[in-house]
Amino acid sequence: MLRRALISTLLCCLLIGAVQSSSDSVHAAQSRDLDVYDDSALPPLDSRGIEGQLAKTLRAINDNRLDAALHEVNTLLRSNPDFKLAHLVKGDLLMARAGEIQSMGSAAQAPQEKIEDLRDEARVRLMRVLSQDDKKLAPRFLWQMNAEQKYALVVDTSRSTLFVYENIDGEPRYVTDFYVTIGKLGTDKYSEGDQRTPLGVYFVQADLPKDQLADLYGSGAFPLNYPNEWDRRNNRTGSGIWLHGTQSGTYSRPPRASNGCVVLANDDLNKVAPYLQIGVTPVIISDRIDWRSEQDQAERTALQQQFEQWRSDWASLDTQAYLRHYARDFASGGVNYDAWAKQKQQVNAAKSWVKVGLSNVSMFTYPNRPDLVVINFEQDYSSSNLSNRMKKRQYWIKQDNRWQIVYEGAA
Repeated sequence: MLRRALISTLLCCLLIGAVQSSSDSVHAAQSRDLDVYDDSALPPLDSRGIEGQLAKTLRAINDNRLDAALHEVNTLLRSNPDFKLAHLVKGDLLMARAGEIQSMGSAAQAPQEKIEDLRDEARVRLMRVLSQDDKKLAPRFLWQMNAEQKYALVVDTSRSTLFVYENIDGEPRYVTDFYVTIGKLGTDKYSEGDQRTPLGVYFVQADLPKDQLADLYGSGAFPLNYPNEWDRRNNRTGSGIWLHGTQSGTYSRPPRASNGCVVLANDDLNKVAPYLQIGVTPVIISDRIDWRSEQDQAERTALQQQFEQWRSDWASLDTQAYLRHYARDFASGGVNYDAWAKQKQQVNAAKSWVKVGLSNVSMFTYPNRPDLVVINFEQDYSSSNLSNRMKKRQYWIKQDNRWQIVYEGAA
């Protein structure tokens, strides 16, 4: 009876919470008796990493093998002595032997806020193991990666997970994923100090080593370009949104515990670091991952055609055709559409010929805005009186069934 009670308390708190968070397993969770679990609800024994070892511990509990469960959690702690969640599970196992457990983390005087944080981490980590069926799918955000972008990162905040994708001939292929912590108050950052993580398309701006940082940031940090051009256009404020590690004495933090940054365990940050290229690697932060569909392919093709037509109209010196690619609410810095149009008309009037070459093109759709795409590219411009080469960024939006440019500037 004691072991069955432990199974109910630990697995109800951890496994069922995780299963209910996994859209593929909701019906299984609702139809299962809370005191009886079958192996189909439990993660596979060969699951890798922290979540895999945690899953083995719960599998042993499910099989009424408390000694084996204790062995598994001790193995986990030997390699990760600062892993507070593992300490909590071990404490519950030891309390079970004394018949004192009521629920996960039920020890007397246990700080309930911290216990609840650890329960949340347990649910999220198990949810990550239970929802591993979509690794072969491509996120809809990654429409096109350029040759320089060897990898792309996608953060799914609803799953507290950072995914790494490799660029294979311009198409993303899943590599690995990591548990992450986001802002205390969730996502959709709007103002400085709101303790939220922004949603958007960002790029790694720097690599800050440990010896240049406070202990809070752990083994290093990679600042992102928040606020980006779209954030500033929408009056979003704040700064200092980084990918970084955890402070001394802490293996990992609860799912919502940062001031807005995306936080990884130090070991995981060190594993992510080789995938990051300064000024090149995109980091797309979304409140959920949508997967690419046939409709995305059609939209991508349509935008690629419009992008090429923009280049062709510019090179033709047909200024009116060129300007039709810009939305009436276009803005670049302090320049609006009317000022932009006047400037382009004056510039083109002084030229007898223009050539425009575009290379290293990437296209990323914006989280929660399938009608908004960020395009980065290298522009090789030459004309009868000027030549230059530069990296540029545009934001294209689909309005009235037509793709148009709402922002353009240096990248």
